[in-house]
Amino acid sequence: MMAISAQKSQIHLAVATWEWGSYFDPQIKIKGIKLGISKWKKPPPDSIPWDTKASGLYMISTLSKHEAEKNGYHDALMMDYQGNVAEATGANIFFKNDAGEIHTPIPDSFLDGITRRTVIDIAKSKGIKIHERKIKPEELKDFVGCFLTGTAAEVTPVSCIADNEFKVCETIIDLNESYQALVRKKKVA
Repeated sequence: MMAISAQKSQIHLAVATWEWGSYFDPQIKIKGIKLGISKWKKPPPDSIPWDTKASGLYMISTLSKHEAEKNGYHDALMMDYQGNVAEATGANIFFKNDAGEIHTPIPDSFLDGITRRTVIDIAKSKGIKIHERKIKPEELKDFVGCFLTGTAAEVTPVSCIADNEFKVCETIIDLNESYQALVRKKKVA
């Protein structure tokens, strides 16, 4: 059945697996990837089921990533429907301030990723204070570090978002090493 309301259609499922290398080039990832700022925004939470991983939501991300790559960036920062910082095209975003605290947007119009929650737990276990809050784009200049988290991105440092520059600091490196140890069951030195 082909229609908007295809309730009598049967669902067929296929599962494919393959080895997936690093989402971002490992040599670039060490230095931190570069993000542009997308003109596309995340839709309002009452317009689509934003808290699920659904292919329809990736259309805006695809357009944003293509735009970023065309402009010489590796990915794009997306804003929410209110103009606040939301996430990258397929990964959640975190910022570190001078005090060593981490700030991340409240996932109220984008997916609260498993990797995001895992890294928050790791940070808290290390005594790092986490602030989940609305972040205005003009605050980007106030942060010294930035990184992405996601199933494919894992923990990826960000060196710049448009004209805002960030350092790949020890905190980000340590969170990445702890995450890698957890998911790959390796011992941390």
